[in-house]
Amino acid sequence: MAKKKRVNPSKSAVSSAESAMAQPQTNLDIKVNVEFRQAAAKPLLSLPAEIGRGDWTAIILSLMIFFTPALGVPHEMMLQDTLKSIIVAFMSLGAALILFWRQRNRRDALRWHFVMWLPIMLCVYALGSMVWAHTYLAGVEAIRWFLFALIVWLVLNSFSRERLPMLVWGIHLGALAVALLGAAQFWLDVKFIPQGPNPAATFVNRNFAAEFVCTTLVFSAWLILRERRTAVLAFLAATTSFHFLYLMMCGTRSALIASYISFGFIVIFAWKFRSLLAYRSWDSGQRIVVPAAMLAVLLGLGFIPSGNSSPEFKGNTPFERVIKRTAAIQAADGTLGVRLVMWKASWTMIEARPLSGVGAGTWEADIPLYQAKGSQLETDYYVHNELIQVVAEYGIVGWLFLLGLTVYSIRSTVVAFRAKTEPELQEGMVRAMALTSLLALIVVSNIGFPWRLATTGVMFALCLGILAACDARQGMRTWMTAQRLPWAPAASQTAAVATVGCLALAGYISYKAAECEQKIVQSVKMALSISASGNPNSPKYDKMKREMLELARQGIAINPHYRKITPMLGDELAKWGDWKNAVWVWESVLSSRPYVAAIATNVARGYMAQNKVDKSFEFLEQAKLVQPDAVSVRSLEVILLSRTGKEAQALEIARKAYADKAMDYDMMNSAYILGVRASDFKFAIDALTFRNEAVPAQAVDGWMKIGGIYDQYLKDEVKAVEAYRKAYEAGGKSNNVLAQIPSAYHGRMALP
Repeated sequence: MAKKKRVNPSKSAVSSAESAMAQPQTNLDIKVNVEFRQAAAKPLLSLPAEIGRGDWTAIILSLMIFFTPALGVPHEMMLQDTLKSIIVAFMSLGAALILFWRQRNRRDALRWHFVMWLPIMLCVYALGSMVWAHTYLAGVEAIRWFLFALIVWLVLNSFSRERLPMLVWGIHLGALAVALLGAAQFWLDVKFIPQGPNPAATFVNRNFAAEFVCTTLVFSAWLILRERRTAVLAFLAATTSFHFLYLMMCGTRSALIASYISFGFIVIFAWKFRSLLAYRSWDSGQRIVVPAAMLAVLLGLGFIPSGNSSPEFKGNTPFERVIKRTAAIQAADGTLGVRLVMWKASWTMIEARPLSGVGAGTWEADIPLYQAKGSQLETDYYVHNELIQVVAEYGIVGWLFLLGLTVYSIRSTVVAFRAKTEPELQEGMVRAMALTSLLALIVVSNIGFPWRLATTGVMFALCLGILAACDARQGMRTWMTAQRLPWAPAASQTAAVATVGCLALAGYISYKAAECEQKIVQSVKMALSISASGNPNSPKYDKMKREMLELARQGIAINPHYRKITPMLGDELAKWGDWKNAVWVWESVLSSRPYVAAIATNVARGYMAQNKVDKSFEFLEQAKLVQPDAVSVRSLEVILLSRTGKEAQALEIARKAYADKAMDYDMMNSAYILGVRASDFKFAIDALTFRNEAVPAQAVDGWMKIGGIYDQYLKDEVKAVEAYRKAYEAGGKSNNVLAQIPSAYHGRMALP
């Protein structure tokens, strides 16, 4: 009888893994089993020596999250997020095309997951709402959620644990590029990238940059905790600390809060998964290098004062800025007050349309209908709360999205922290990292709109894709986790053709968007330069004006929906008295945003200046349908009624506006004139007194007019003297003001 050979269990496991690796991967089960057997045979957290052969999908996605935040437009002819959106569109579609090409002759099952249905629901709703809501804005939303779902699916099907560090390095280095440029703006006042509130690096607003960087901190921490090489450890520690230093410079309070929360969760998962992380095996030198590098950056650079020319930063150090901004986190904060106004209006919208919503992307077009009584301008173009906005726009579908996201996140958290076996712990650690980043994103989403921005939107999709991939690798197959997606060469070929079509469409849209923005922005810049000359109606600007208007016409013809930029051109034209051209610019905006009362009243004033009274009343009625009690609406109505001989009716409206203390400059002047004409001198004096307080620069003129009323109409010399004296004092007791006062009163004014 042959002697039985004893088998070493560990060698058997390795042998089984090697045997499995030698077999072709024909379905998801085999791929999952191989991954777990590989896990038993080698350290999971070491950077792989080489990327899987031909797997460019994962490489492109990793490059995408580096280039999207790192690249910016060095001029004002394109919005920063337009470029970033173009990068995301082309790289995600390119990654998909490579995946389909790799699968063109294979029948290997791919992966599907419950979370895929969340963005797909929103995408389908957006496509449907194009029929009955704002077509353009809903179409933009549909494209956004399509790309979001595509990125989640690509991560789900492309990243194993061995490849994940490549993606995390892309995130870390992308954040580093942002932080370095932002620091240069803070310290050296570098103006390479045009922007608004700085230091925004390659973003238009520092809040957008900070919201991205705060979501990356946990990924940077994960790289540190798994690293064993001293030089790399020093680099990671220093650069991660620099990321937080940049957040200190920005002072974005929501991002700071998200960072503080992230630090707490990093400590928790570093302890929970300590058996798998490399930091426990660091030698004494490495344990000194990490905190030393971090402190060197924070303490060495954190006390360098800003060289930024903005008064907001002058002389501030990063530490001073973060202390001031953190201390300013309170309920009475002014910016929070503005957001509360938007949130209140949005809840009114939700109450009115709780199930259907107003339509994807349509919040910014419909919000004037739900604003508080008397509002005449949109407070902003977004709610500054993504959770409220998705419910307001998508109705029941938005509620289902948030419910599904919440339930899945809670489930993933429970799975991560219940992990016991080594494979479960390995996946649990990855889950914890993605969940922490997702939590930071949700925190800033409650006071901003990061889902709508290219870079932070990609981070959202990547986190969901990472969580979904964890479920797939663990072989979890409940309705809320991963599923096998049957695949065939015909499916790959069809999908590849469709992707090529999407790339062509993306190219066309990108070209037209760049052309449109370039033309509109250039026309606005030309208008601003003409206004800045101080003599905009000089004949020497005629040629420039013709070019400006032609650019505007071409840009608006491509896309009449640039609500944020186009009205600026109309405002400048009105300042020059070019009401005809101002009106067509404003009307192009109204065709897309018909409920903005202020623009409707601007159009009405433009027609009034052209003596087209009927058209003026037409747009006045349009404004009154939205906000009948808005200051600009009532002011315009008073002027139009006065000009058409209905002064008694105009006077009653003016009296009501004065009682409500809701008068603009034109209303104050009209009230004075109407009061004098109706011999209601008390009301005329009240209107002028109100104007003196509201517009101190007009106090001399106001007190002179009041003095004239007392002198000429009321024959009250005592009060006339008092009014003239106030005019004299308001004018700095100058001889020019004194010369305007009737000489009969000079002796009674007790002049020095």
